[in-house]
Amino acid sequence: MKYALNDRPASGPLLLYGLQWWVVSLPCVIILGVVVARLHYTDPGLQVFYLQKLFGLTGLALLAQVLFGHRLPLVVGPAAILLVGLAASLASGIPALYTAIGVGGAALALASAGGLMTRLRTFFTPRIVAVILILIAFTLAPTILRLVLSDPQRSTLSLGFALALALAMIVANQRLAGTWKSLTVLLGLVGGSLAWFAIAGWPAAPVHRPSPEATLFLDRLVFEPGTIVAFLLCIMALSINELGSIESIGRLVSADDLGGRSRRGLFVQGLANLAAGALGVIGPVSFALSAGLISATGCAARRTMIPAGLGLVACAFFPQAVLLFSCLPGVVMGALLLYLMAAQLASSLALLAVGPGLADFGAGLTVGLPLLVGLIIAFTPAEAFLDLPGTLQPIVENGFVMGTVVAMLLEHVIFKSRR
Repeated sequence: MKYALNDRPASGPLLLYGLQWWVVSLPCVIILGVVVARLHYTDPGLQVFYLQKLFGLTGLALLAQVLFGHRLPLVVGPAAILLVGLAASLASGIPALYTAIGVGGAALALASAGGLMTRLRTFFTPRIVAVILILIAFTLAPTILRLVLSDPQRSTLSLGFALALALAMIVANQRLAGTWKSLTVLLGLVGGSLAWFAIAGWPAAPVHRPSPEATLFLDRLVFEPGTIVAFLLCIMALSINELGSIESIGRLVSADDLGGRSRRGLFVQGLANLAAGALGVIGPVSFALSAGLISATGCAARRTMIPAGLGLVACAFFPQAVLLFSCLPGVVMGALLLYLMAAQLASSLALLAVGPGLADFGAGLTVGLPLLVGLIIAFTPAEAFLDLPGTLQPIVENGFVMGTVVAMLLEHVIFKSRR
């Protein structure tokens, strides 16, 4: 390594590596941020303000993790698992959704501070973790489809374009090396948008008009038990993702005291999601995609993440630049999510192939049935759940939650003797 974990690069290399981290972090915030902003609001002013808040929170969360949390060079961005929860429970309303995220973040922070997470981890066997990762991809399928078909006059063209863009990104990821490989998603975002505008027509220059309805914090808290239970499960899955990222990058850079780093990282993540709930934005998580850039540049110095975090915070104060992000084509957003979820599926299947992931028929059922349950519920119309009590609706209509519950039941109750 050119720079080890706790090295202090000179100002020139520090800014250069920080710029690279900032460029890698941008797509993580833009893709999920734009998707969620469009789920909640039709007013461009409110969409822009949502992205401004998200940029600010993500940058602060990254700085907090690098300085006080896990203290590792990990990219931070919005969590796909929370997008699953938000998309599945839109009927609950924005106050109830983000109140639930805030409650989940507070619970995670308290559990981490009290050492409870160590005991809860035993329930998440490698097979359950693989099922959770696959469920995230499967239950996002309706959202991806809605994004791809957001232009009803070009449905067939949109489907073909999204598939072609996803395949092009796979080829680019295979052919590119070093830093360019780490920029695959950003290249797909920029190149795909330019290609779609060339085909469908260039949009008019956007003008930022602040919305009078925009508020920094939630206007009220709404505690819906069913929504809170659903997001507690999502936050639990989020913490497993965080732990996996800390473990993988920690071992790559030969970090000491991984147990302590994990506890601090989960605590900061809990506080960040508590803040996300108060602000009314999707909560953050750490991504292990940092490994590619570390290996390519030979720089593992965590302090190089500080300029990237400051850059993300700075984006929050430039609404005109954020407005350009909010104008990205829906078909490109859908294609990028398709690529990212395909990559996640590949990692999940590789996890199942190692060890006793699919050792027998019971193990196959533990994987197969939850995935089918999650997929079926994800595509079931919301009207089918109207007869359920209001408390149960946010739980039962969430394909990810129901799939996770079924997986836990099979793994730890029905097939417990096999384990």
